[in-house]
Amino acid sequence: MRQYITRRLLEMIPVLIGVSIVIFFIFQLAPGDALSGNIDPKMSAERKAEIRHQLHLDEPVWVQYGYWAKGMLHGDLGESFYYKQPVSEVIHTYVWNSFYLSLAAFILSILIAIPIGVVSATKQYSVFDNAFTIIALIGISLPSFFFGLLLIKWFAYDHMIFPVSGMRTAGSSATGFAAFKDVMYHMALPLIVLTFGSLASIMRYTRSSMLEVIRQDYIRTARAKGLREKVVIYKHALRNAMIPIVTIFGMSLPGLFSGAMITEQLFNWPGIGPISLIAVNNRDFMLLMGINMFLAVLTLLGNLIADVSYALVDPRIRLK
Repeated sequence: MRQYITRRLLEMIPVLIGVSIVIFFIFQLAPGDALSGNIDPKMSAERKAEIRHQLHLDEPVWVQYGYWAKGMLHGDLGESFYYKQPVSEVIHTYVWNSFYLSLAAFILSILIAIPIGVVSATKQYSVFDNAFTIIALIGISLPSFFFGLLLIKWFAYDHMIFPVSGMRTAGSSATGFAAFKDVMYHMALPLIVLTFGSLASIMRYTRSSMLEVIRQDYIRTARAKGLREKVVIYKHALRNAMIPIVTIFGMSLPGLFSGAMITEQLFNWPGIGPISLIAVNNRDFMLLMGINMFLAVLTLLGNLIADVSYALVDPRIRLK
């Protein structure tokens, strides 16, 4: 296991180098440069040329990449033009807000979706199965911004149960458990939107995987031996049905940190999604490159976690 993980981590190095080259040169294809929308138009041409020279923007593209890659190896992702702070500090400030929201939605959707998917598979074409199939189709088809607007109207404006937006009450100086309650109070509506969207897909994946497993010969053999139905389903069938679902869990890692741009923007949640949109609108290429590299690392780690999890779920799988 250790040798496998070490080898996979070493294999990530050339992949990340290739990803960094692709990301850097894609942003170079955008019209203008990083300073086009971030300097005073009244600034003299001499001062503009001086700033470009300081940032190496007057150098060839491959030389600019060399300076950026050298800084990245030392943990320096550059400075955000919009926030006037190092990119690493900006990401650290906002990414955890997205992580807390996405993690809560992820855990809640798993706790709800997997049991429903299992019951739907064991009671195929029943009223329960048909009802949740309709709910899943609605969850997959319903746009998140529209569902979010409906929740704001129903629970924020009509009944004033939850706040419209934000992460904390304006002007609040609460600390400890009171601050936690305030954050959870503001998190309720965006949490419902994110959970409903991911709940539908996980539920369908679980149902499909369970239907495939419970038709296998070894499940019929287990039933023929007189094992209780709960033992057959939850001990034998569910464990094997989890193998394809583990892939979804592993690939969910970058999603926990990347934020939900539409939902976070709609509810004014200070996460990584809105600052990515701000970076795009303000040509903050350094911040965008830092965010994309961060997500690339998480994607590779998510693949590794999924592969390692296969061996934990199915003892027949050996990592070599």
